[in-house]
Amino acid sequence: MDRRAFEELAARIVESAADAVLFSDREGKILIWNAGAERIFGFTAEEMLGKSMDAIIPERLRARHWEGWDRVMQTGVTRYATEVLAVPALRKDGSTISIEFTIQLLRDAAGGIVGPVAIMRDVSER
Repeated sequence: MDRRAFEELAARIVESAADAVLFSDREGKILIWNAGAERIFGFTAEEMLGKSMDAIIPERLRARHWEGWDRVMQTGVTRYATEVLAVPALRKDGSTISIEFTIQLLRDAAGGIVGPVAIMRDVSER
């Protein structure tokens, strides 16, 4: 399989995942927002691409989120690569849901952080 075919396959896999798959750059700008994210949060990709995650983070948690973000971007260490965290999140309609998520840091060939990939699942109805 050539590189282009592999990249297209990878994109289809991400898009078809039932869980939300988000990828953002180091500044927190969303670059990938899949169909699972649309279903879980109610925002379309067009509404979220290029924006921050603030739309899905309850206001009372935003400062703590961005403090942790800065720490992870500086150190390259996140405990959420091996731990699953359950937190409240916001849907487009303003309702609160409970999500579980993990984060993996995507790195370039030199080992620098490109940005985090988050996999999120709605666990509100468990």
